[in-house]
Amino acid sequence: MSYPPYGYQGYPGYGYGPPQDHPQATTILVIGILSLVFCQILGPVAWIMGSKARKEIDHSGGAIGGRGNVTAGWVCGIIASCLLILAVVIYGGVILVSVVAAASGS
Repeated sequence: MSYPPYGYQGYPGYGYGPPQDHPQATTILVIGILSLVFCQILGPVAWIMGSKARKEIDHSGGAIGGRGNVTAGWVCGIIASCLLILAVVIYGGVILVSVVAAASGS
C-alpha cells in the first residue's frame, strides 16, 4: 500500500460555488409581479430598480448572479407601466368626452 507523499493535498476542489444573487433580485421580481397583478403604480418602481440592478450585474463581471429574476421583474415592470399609461389615457379620454358632452348639452 502506497501513501501519498508528505504535503499532498489530495484531489483539487471543485472551484467556487455559483455567484450570489443580487441583493434586490427577489424584491424586484416580487414588485414586478405585484405591479402586474394588483397595482400598476408599482410598475415604474420595478422598471427603474430592475434597470439599475441589471447594470450592476453586468458590470460585476460574473461576481453577482440573479439576472433572470431581475430581468423577469424588470419586464413585468415595463408591461405594468405600459398598462398604467394606457389606463390613464383611456380614463382621461372618457373624462374629456364626458366633460365636452356635458358642456355642449347644457
